[in-house]
Amino acid sequence: MTQRHFILLKAGCTFPDVATRLGDFDAWLLPGLELPNEQMEILEIWRDAPLPEPEACAGVLMTGAHAMLTDRLPWMRRALDWLPRLVAAEVPFLGICFGHQMLAEAMGGRVGFHPKGREIGCVDLRLRPACADDPLFQGLPDQFPALAVHAQSVLELPPAATLLAGNDYEPHHAFRVGTCAWGIQFHPEFNRERMDAYVHHLAQQLCAAGQDCREIRTRLCDTPIAAGLLPRFAAMVRARLA
Repeated sequence: MTQRHFILLKAGCTFPDVATRLGDFDAWLLPGLELPNEQMEILEIWRDAPLPEPEACAGVLMTGAHAMLTDRLPWMRRALDWLPRLVAAEVPFLGICFGHQMLAEAMGGRVGFHPKGREIGCVDLRLRPACADDPLFQGLPDQFPALAVHAQSVLELPPAATLLAGNDYEPHHAFRVGTCAWGIQFHPEFNRERMDAYVHHLAQQLCAAGQDCREIRTRLCDTPIAAGLLPRFAAMVRARLA
């Protein structure tokens, strides 16, 4: 029997100066997962790393990215073709931000630029009734803050998706397809310092769009409930690694 591994699919990197000072996406995610290093692989799919066969995966997490899914680069098209196979094999999958959008598009949804522009900063999430028996979200408070930064969104959910969380600005912040594949638009791996770095980098664009960077920074907060989704997901993966 092929030994299964947890697969972290890097869909991109953070800004170079942020990576130097605070680390890159994998450094932000792995401490929250607490999975054994010897049973983990990091694949930079945006650099054309080959995708594994689903049966070799104990679980998969796809990161965010600065790329836009609507660019339809060759590596994106390969991942879009691969994801339905992973979902059909019932391999636990968690897509964050870009990964969330990738899952939606792969399963029949539609992704594009948010009509109201970029959502950034500390946002309030409201859970939907379906969370009551969802393996990842059950037991969480009905409302809690999370950190988000995205220009594109899931404009239409896949036909068979279960909506799990949203807010007035972004109604599709979390969904599930199948038994164990989740997309979350918000960032459980971000903290106040990392989010502040993104506000700094995007300040010119935000000001041009009429957003108040000072107000966004004032409202930044740490988000332990959102961060807690990472160890919850890891628990499902750990059961398949055993």
